Amino acid sequence: MKFVKLAHGSGGEETGELLKELLFSKVPEELKKVPNGLGIDLPDDGAVIPLEKKNIVISTDSYTVNPPFFPGGNIGMLSAIGSINDVVVMGAKPIAGLDSIIVEEGFPLEDLKKIIDSLIEVFRNEGVALVGGDFKVMPKGALDRIVITTTVLGVAEKPIVDLPKQGDQLVLTDYVGDHGAVIMMLQMGLESAEEIKSGKLKSDAKPLTGLLPIIKKYSEHINACRDITRGGLGGVLNDWALNSESVLIIESELPIREQVKRYSEMLGIDAIYLASEGSALFSVNSDVSEDFVEDLRKHGFENARIIGEVKKSEKYKGYVLMKTAVGGFRIVEPPRGELVPRIC
Repeated sequence: MKFVKLAHGSGGEETGELLKELLFSKVPEELKKVPNGLGIDLPDDGAVIPLEKKNIVISTDSYTVNPPFFPGGNIGMLSAIGSINDVVVMGAKPIAGLDSIIVEEGFPLEDLKKIIDSLIEVFRNEGVALVGGDFKVMPKGALDRIVITTTVLGVAEKPIVDLPKQGDQLVLTDYVGDHGAVIMMLQMGLESAEEIKSGKLKSDAKPLTGLLPIIKKYSEHINACRDITRGGLGGVLNDWALNSESVLIIESELPIREQVKRYSEMLGIDAIYLASEGSALFSVNSDVSEDFVEDLRKHGFENARIIGEVKKSEKYKGYVLMKTAVGGFRIVEPPRGELVPRIC
């Protein structure tokens, strides 16, 4: 590995290998987290800093989506939503955020205004204080348009740590792959496709703060939760399989829109690896899973459903298996390569 490749930023196998070599293996164990907290000792959506009675959950992420404007949103709203959701899926109520914006010289001021306005609007609507940030300009050609980094802090009584347990049911809150499919189509020059022009297919980017009452109610029964961004559903499932026995999902239960399936197949990409920006996956105790799904639907997540389970398997330990629509089984491998560059 002599040079950095696009695939190293995909959130898949190559990302994990690079971080392990350059970062995780070099940071002393005592510096990977604060005492009794959670940090890069267990890579998750964010870190946990325990206080006397509460826990601070903090997440930071950089956004470099191409194009910066897309059906359903823009890089401004995406950067606010993404970091808010990273805190929410760890069981925390987001309370404060910071942003850092780097823009290329010559970027249209009107576009910059729209992007910043949409970022502020998301924070305002979600009751998250924008408490600080940074702004810089790079010479023309030194940066491709705009990059935004957001950091969000939240408060949790009991943070969710990604440790799925044998027998857990896997619950998905909504359709998957919408955001990734839209960005993929735009990058492939398919912005004139009927599904895009008519608005039938657009990014699913939305805050997941509506999950907080459900998370609080079932806090003793939730063993893992993750929003489905880079690497898609396939990436999250493979991460979880490494920390459990094996994972089995049912293809016929996967909520993927027909338009997403069609264009993914046409472009040679499996939709299970496409990013979502408004869907979460839970691993919950099986004895409450049906009630959990019903409560999700009552709280506005009408498409929530059980898609599989965590199973004990010596032969397939660490693997994700999919029961196909025709009754067979196949292995869902970890995402590799750069399927859709600069997706979020």
